Amino acid sequence: MAAPIRTLCCTALRHSSRRFTTACGAQAGIKWRTENGLARSGTEYGPMTDLPDWSFADGRPAPPLKGQLRRKQERGTLARRVVNLSLEVDKGMEVWREKQEEAERMQERNKSLLLKPKGNLLLKKNK
Repeated sequence: MAAPIRTLCCTALRHSSRRFTTACGAQAGIKWRTENGLARSGTEYGPMTDLPDWSFADGRPAPPLKGQLRRKQERGTLARRVVNLSLEVDKGMEVWREKQEEAERMQERNKSLLLKPKGNLLLKKNK
């Protein structure tokens, strides 16, 4: 019984003018939000996700939700990683700069060790 119904549905979809797809559709407004400096979706960050949903009547803030705590931890981890990578880049630049200076010193040293002109060549050079 299921096979004839499935065949009927498949043939109906195949012959219809509208196409049926099972792929994920693009989220509406992604291009506009990224062009305007906003998050790709409205639920990534911002006041709707970062601020509490409610507060007590006497003004006390609500306890943070699990998602808020998770996002806070992820942001802290990301911030620590950024700082560590920045320090690595700074150390790498310092090492590179020291190598460049050492190469210049070696070049100057090798230049000073070259044979010096003597006799007529020295007199011509001074003129």
